[in-house]
Amino acid sequence: MRKLPPLAALRAFEAVARTGSVTRAADELARTHGAVSRHIKLLSDDAGTALFERDGTGLRMTPAAVDFYGTTRSAFDQLESAYQRLVNHTAGPGVHVACSATFAMRWLVPQLAVFYRQHPQIQIRLSMTSAREMRNEGADILVAWDMSHYAQADRQRAIFLAPVRFAAVCAPACAKLPATKRVRIAHEYTSSAWNQWEIKTGKSVARADVLEFPHSHLCIEAALSGLGVALVEQRLIARELAEGTLVAPFGTVEFDGGLCALPAAGRRLSDQAVAFVDWLRGALSDGGT
Repeated sequence: MRKLPPLAALRAFEAVARTGSVTRAADELARTHGAVSRHIKLLSDDAGTALFERDGTGLRMTPAAVDFYGTTRSAFDQLESAYQRLVNHTAGPGVHVACSATFAMRWLVPQLAVFYRQHPQIQIRLSMTSAREMRNEGADILVAWDMSHYAQADRQRAIFLAPVRFAAVCAPACAKLPATKRVRIAHEYTSSAWNQWEIKTGKSVARADVLEFPHSHLCIEAALSGLGVALVEQRLIARELAEGTLVAPFGTVEFDGGLCALPAAGRRLSDQAVAFVDWLRGALSDGGT
């Protein structure tokens, strides 16, 4: 009989080790902070060694845990891939694409009619994830623009699709306020966007306060309601800019990295997936027309 720790404890350990936070791990696993902490304590007591130690406001793995995490992460990756192959066998042919909910709703889904006209035999399945934990979710392809937190091996596998240009946008009335009166609307999990903006433009366009939201869609809605200035990729707000409900008085800036497609590790892209990536690259370059 195998002597293995409970799967729930292993999942908690892997999530905390990867995110460096019990809070983030609990959110990802849809468990309470206390439940995740209990799983970590159970695993630590069973192993007879500490797994984490405090590091400022976060957690750091002990040397013993670092080695165990490498094995655990590899085993989870293999299990995830094997299970997805089982699911794909049942689901039949098609391309499974993971991306942020905002990108899916505001750009990809409206463009899929064009794709289906060109490739009626290819079925696209979507998994919508947040920037907080943008992983492959068992998908064939993950579409993301900020890959700075990904492993080097993932960044090397990523396929460049198109540049990204961000605009600092707000409601017309907000644009008339001085910068000291304008609130900065920030994405909780891609805070580097505002840093890039200020470094590249030398402009600080909103200095009154900061409002944070966990999704780009919520940042856009906050800007539309006049709460402040949001930093958004221009493709996601093309309609609002055309209608004038949002304005971009400070221009747009091309950000580092660009939009990329990340193939699933350990799997060769199918011909259908290659066709989708090729279409995606062309559609993004054409502005989605």
